Amino acid sequence: MFTFKTITKILKWLAVGFLAISVLSVLVYRWVPVYVTPLMLIRCGESIIDGKTPAIHHRWVPLEEMSKYMPVAVIASEDANFLSHHGFDFDAIRSAAKDMKKGKRRRGASTISQQTAKNVFLTPSSTWLRKGLEAYFTVLIELLWSKERIMEVYLNSIEMGPQIYGVEAVALRHFGCQASELTRANCALIAATLPNPLKFSSLKPSRYMRKRQKQIEHEMRFVPLLR
Repeated sequence: MFTFKTITKILKWLAVGFLAISVLSVLVYRWVPVYVTPLMLIRCGESIIDGKTPAIHHRWVPLEEMSKYMPVAVIASEDANFLSHHGFDFDAIRSAAKDMKKGKRRRGASTISQQTAKNVFLTPSSTWLRKGLEAYFTVLIELLWSKERIMEVYLNSIEMGPQIYGVEAVALRHFGCQASELTRANCALIAATLPNPLKFSSLKPSRYMRKRQKQIEHEMRFVPLLR
């Protein structure tokens, strides 16, 4: 029978082990490409359950082999303060909280760093435990990665359509070109889908998507090039 002291010791070593593994994982991904994420595997499982053929359309490319407009577009669309914050945009969090109190439509306040932490290391669940771990991994990647690396991993791992992950895959399948050949307008359209890439399509954009694309193109004028 386990004593309280034994249980405490086990929990201590579990915590130490988790800390070591998590830091090591973040350090490894500082240089090593991310070829598969938990979400990719979850989507494959969902496809099998639905009786569909599972597939992962993904091809890693370095940041310098992407259109220079792609980082600008996602910063304009998803995280205007990406280059200045340290993982958390507290102004956006306060604004979202105020909107919720006023009963306005809920809006996201997750930064690109937070989304990267979730995409690479965690599942898309909405539990408090997952949110806590997301904050933990966000701090780690902000400490151990450069902003350029965070953006590179983000643009290679984020879901951009059904079974499509990363900018190279969406460029090939939706625009018939490589990520480096995407135009400014292409990048704005891709960024417009990111709130819900399973609902919004850059292949067959709706009138709303075209309107959102123009809005993002306008905002891109105020975002400096990342490279």
